[in-house]
Formats: sequence, C-alpha cells, structure tokens
Amino acid sequence: MPELVLKTEEGRDLGSRPSRRLRGEGRVPGVLYGLGEDPFLFSVDYLELRDTLSTEAGLNALVEVEIGGSSYLSILKDLQRHPYRDEVIHVDFIRVDTNAELSVEVRLILTGDPRKVTDEDGMVDQTMFNLSVLSLPQSIPNELVVDISELEINEAVRVGDIALPDGVRTEVDVEETVAVGTLTRSTMESMAADAMSEASAEEGEDGLSGEGEVST
Repeated sequence: MPELVLKTEEGRDLGSRPSRRLRGEGRVPGVLYGLGEDPFLFSVDYLELRDTLSTEAGLNALVEVEIGGSSYLSILKDLQRHPYRDEVIHVDFIRVDTNAELSVEVRLILTGDPRKVTDEDGMVDQTMFNLSVLSLPQSIPNELVVDISELEINEAVRVGDIALPDGVRTEVDVEETVAVGTLTRSTMESMAADAMSEASAEEGEDGLSGEGEVST
C-alpha cells in the first residue's frame, strides 16, 4: 500500500467562477471516480498536491486520497494546466483495484556509452520518451532503463530491446523505435565536402593525363 496520503476537502461548487475562487485561495478543484462508483468532487491544497506528485514515482504514484473521512487507493488520471500560466487548474484521480492491471505511461531513460556512435562523430537521437505499459498497481516502475551501449550509426534501439520488470508488459509494437544512432549535421557536411574534394581531385587528374596525349 502507498505511503502517500492526500487530504482533500469534500464537495465544491461547479462552474468556472467557483473554480477560479478556489485557485485564488491556493486550492485545486478535483474529482475522484472509477470502479463503477459515484464520483466525488473535492478541492486540495496546491502545495500538498505538488509534494505528493513530486516523489520518485512522479505522476504514477499510488495515493490514498482522503475524502469525507474515508480513503481511496488512487492514481492520477489527468492534470490540467493553464494554457499559458504555470498553474494547475484541475486534477482527476481514478480509483485503483490492486488486482487489476493499469495502463500507465512510464518515462524512458537512456543509459550506457554508445562508443560506436561517438567514435564516428555521431549522436544518439531519442525518438520515444515514454512507454505505455500494463502493470498491477504495486508493480508500476518509476522509469524504464534503455541500454544504448551497443548502438551503431544508422541502427536503432527498439521497444523489443527494453528489459521490462516482472509483472510489467506492453502492447506497443516491438519494432517501434526508441533511439537511433545518426551522424551530426556538421559530420555530414564535412563528409560531403571531403567527397567533393576527392571528386575534384579525380577530375583534375583526368584533365592532366589528357593534355599529355599526342594525336597522329
């Protein structure tokens, strides 16, 4: 069971004006729903919400949401932010069944020294930053580590190469690309310049050999 507890205040008025008033008081309007039960409307102190969701588990933390004297094992479903202000305007939590799989997004962390790429003045281009996985609540990983130490230029690390922990699976195509070894733009430009120089040198050599020929 999670150690994180989020104390809330049950009930709130609906509408944009009451919501703005709550946010002005440093509180965030929210809702708890799921598992076929009636939803609960609540408000929560913004600083407490931020601290709860700032652990190593991040937004996938299991949280005991306290509402009206009862607590409910939950996970964050949606965090709505203001379009241009650094402000959380609404939060959704969903009830969790410890015996049922959850679909969550887990961040991908690249690890290892891609020596075969760097030796050719290349770079690693990460194309996937989160992986959608299915897991029991107690088995949700904080992150997934992706080993790129054997990556080569023009090769890729794919979803199928990720070592998933026991109890964690994904339905994402195993051929989906996570990271690719590529040449940098400066390296490609340098190679193109070298190729042009070689071509010019070869043309020059052909021209000199032609001048030495005598016609009969």
